[in-house]
Amino acid sequence: MHQLSGLDATFLYAEMNNSPMHIAPLLIYDPATTGRDVVRFKDILATFAERLDRSPVFRRKLAMVPLNLDQPYWVDDDRFDLEFHVRHIALPKPGDWRQLSILAARLHARPLDRARPLWEAYIIEGLDNVAGLPPGCYAMLLKVHHAAIDGASGVELISALHDLSATPPPPRPVAPPLLDPAPSTAEMLWRAYKVNMKAPFRLARMVGQGIPAWRRVHEGVKAKKFRTLGDKERTRFNAAVSPHRVFGAVDFDLAVIRRAREAVPGATVNDAILSIVGGALRQYLMDKQELPAKSLVAGAPVNVRSRDEAHSGGNQVSMMTIPLGSDVAEPLERLRSVHRDAVGSKAYHEAVGARFMTDMTHSLPAELAALGVRAALGSGLMAGMKPIFNTIVTNVPGPQVPLYMCGAHVVRSYGLGPCIDNMGLFHAVTSYDGQIAVSFQACRAMMPDPGFYEQCLQRAYADLQAAAEAPRKKPAARRKKAAGKTQPRVTRTRKESVPKAKSKATAKAKARPRKRPA
Repeated sequence: MHQLSGLDATFLYAEMNNSPMHIAPLLIYDPATTGRDVVRFKDILATFAERLDRSPVFRRKLAMVPLNLDQPYWVDDDRFDLEFHVRHIALPKPGDWRQLSILAARLHARPLDRARPLWEAYIIEGLDNVAGLPPGCYAMLLKVHHAAIDGASGVELISALHDLSATPPPPRPVAPPLLDPAPSTAEMLWRAYKVNMKAPFRLARMVGQGIPAWRRVHEGVKAKKFRTLGDKERTRFNAAVSPHRVFGAVDFDLAVIRRAREAVPGATVNDAILSIVGGALRQYLMDKQELPAKSLVAGAPVNVRSRDEAHSGGNQVSMMTIPLGSDVAEPLERLRSVHRDAVGSKAYHEAVGARFMTDMTHSLPAELAALGVRAALGSGLMAGMKPIFNTIVTNVPGPQVPLYMCGAHVVRSYGLGPCIDNMGLFHAVTSYDGQIAVSFQACRAMMPDPGFYEQCLQRAYADLQAAAEAPRKKPAARRKKAAGKTQPRVTRTRKESVPKAKSKATAKAKARPRKRPA
C-alpha cells in the first residue's frame, strides 16, 4: 500500500470527461532485427508478464478515501488481468502516418478504467506505408495515468520493458506476486483523521517557506535577473476543450539542432526546440490571422528529483515559464530571445525554489484540493480564466542507445500528453538514440488541421537551419560589421512566408515530413 502525493492526486482531481489525464509514449518497431521479420502478439504478452514485477505501476489500482478526506492509495489488484491491459489492433490499408496519427489520437482521448490499474498498451500492426520506415513495422501506444508517472519515471517504465540487444535474454520463471492487503475504510478514515489534524501546521510551514521565496523573487526583479511576463495572450488554444483530440509529430536531425544552437552563444538544444515551436505557432496563427502582438508563453515541466530519488515513481516536477518568441520573425533573433528568457526563467525558478510547487501540493488538505480543482474545471471557470501558459512543451530525454522489445528494434519515439480547459495544445519533445522529435496533442476543434501544423514545425526547423548556416557563408569582414548591430524585434515582415494550408486530399498524401530510414 502506497499513498499518492498531493501532486499525484491533483492529476486525478483534474480529470474530467473532456480531459483524460494520462500520458503515453508511442514507439515504432522494426521487426527485421528479430531474424524472422515478425513478432507474435503472444511473445509481447509473455514479455509483459515476465516484467510486471519491474514496476509497481503495472499491478496497482486506486483506493479512494471516503469524501476525499485524504489522498488516495495505490493498492495491489488481486484480480489483475494482463490481456485486458495489452490489446492488439491493426491499421486498415494503406497503413500510412495520418491513419496512425488519427488512431493514436482517438485511443488517447478515451479515459482509463479507474477500477483497474491505470494503464493500457495497444499493439498496432499494419504500418506499411509510413515515409522513412520499411513495410511491416508496428507500434505500441502505452497509456499510463499521470497520477502514476511523470516524464522521467515514464522513461524508467519503458526501460523496464526493453532490452539493449536484439537477442532477448532467456525467459525467467515468473513467481506469483506478493500482494499487500488493501486498507479497510476504517483504517483509511483513521489515517485521514491523523493527517488532517496536522494540516494547519503543514500550511503554516508552507507560508513560512513562501515569504523568503517572495523576497528572493522581488530582489531578482529589482536586480533585473529576470522579468515578470504580465498577462498572457489568449489564443484559440486557451478555451474549453472538446473530448476529441488530434496528434502529429515531426522528426528532426539532432546534429542539425546542435549546430544551429551554436549560432547563439550559450543557447541549448532545448532553447532551439522552443524557438522552433515558437516559429511554428507564429506561422500557424498568422495563417489564421490570429497572431497576438506579444509572445506566446510555454510551460516547461522540470524534473526536481534528487540523485537519491532518480529512480522513484510518481510526479516530482516543477514548472518554468518561457516565452517562445512567437513575436519575432527572424529565426536566429527568436533563438536569442528564447535563450535570454530561458536564462531568466531559470533564475526565477531558483529564486522560488525548485520543489516549492510540489511541497505546496503536499501541504493542501486533500478535500480542499479536490473540491477546488473539480469546481474550477467542472463549472467552466478554468476555461474563462486568464491563461497561465499558452501551451506545454515538455522535454523527455530518452536513452541514447538502441532499444529492443522481443528482438524488434525501436526506430521512432514520440509522446502524447493531456489537454485541459484553457490549455488545448500539448507538445512533447522526445530524444532517443541520436534522434529528436516534436510531438503534439491538441483539441480537434482548436486544431482541425494537424497536418498543416506539422508543416509549420518542419518549416520553422528549416528556417532556423538556414539562418544558422547563412552567416558562415559571409566574408569575415562583413560578419564583424554585422556583429555590432542589434537586430530589432519584429512582429511581422512583408517577405515572411507561411506554408499554405493544403486541401484534404493533398494533406493526406503530403502532410507527413519525409524521414530518414532507420
